[in-house]
Parts: sequence; structure tokens; C-alpha cells
Amino acid sequence: MYCVGVDCCGAMAGFILKQDWPDARVAKFRQAAFVYLHVAILYEAAAYGMMGTGLLPSRFGSPWIWLVAGAGVAGIVFVGLFRLHNVWVARIVWGVHGLRLPVLIQGAFFAAPDVITPPSFYITAIVVVMINLWMLARAGWDL
Repeated sequence: MYCVGVDCCGAMAGFILKQDWPDARVAKFRQAAFVYLHVAILYEAAAYGMMGTGLLPSRFGSPWIWLVAGAGVAGIVFVGLFRLHNVWVARIVWGVHGLRLPVLIQGAFFAAPDVITPPSFYITAIVVVMINLWMLARAGWDL
């Protein structure tokens, strides 16, 4: 970790600051960063396409706000993985992405008959999320 003084090297500093790792682990963080970036691009493109067909609800505000916010979050996560090599970024994103699986499984295998989104959309998302979880776990827990 990069610390100027002894006082900044507490538990919270390790959570926020850049962490130093051997080259092999740094490579895992960089791989996870680019896999996450591609997942984020895929999600943004899907949301944009759904917005164009009127499938995104507007009860939480304009979809454009959420598209911009999603791009911002993706940028922050990418920097946290690629530049900072921070295990907590990898672990937190791993946990959040894991929470997506129940909804994706429901859409792929247990959807109501009147749902217009095809099961293949959800199955593809399951595959993409699982690959992302694998790469994040490699970086976050040095697997």
C-alpha cells in the first residue's frame, strides 16, 4: 500500500488505497477489470436497446440518468480493479453480481407466459455474469 505516514496505514486505508501485489496477481486484477468493463458495456447496450423499445420503466426517473450513472459506476469499478488492484472492489462487485443470478434464473427458466423478453436473453446474461464472477473471484481471493 502507498502510505505517507504510519497513521494512514490502518484498516480503512487498505480499503481505499492502492494495494501492491505480485505481478501474477496484478494480471488477475487487470483481467477482471477488462471482463467487468465488457460486462458493463453489454449491460449499457442492452439497457439502451430496451429504452429504445420502451421496455425500461420510468418510475425511478429518466432512463438516461440511469445509463449515465451506470457508466460512471463502471468507470469507478474499472479504475478500482485496473489501477488500484483493490481486493475489496473485486469482492464487493462479486457479491453484487451474485445477487443478479436469482432474477436471471427466474427469467430464463421460470418466466410467466406473457413475458416478452426471450429466455435466451437471460441465459446469455447468466453466462456473462458467471464469467465475470469467476474473474472477480480470481482477483479478489487470489484463486
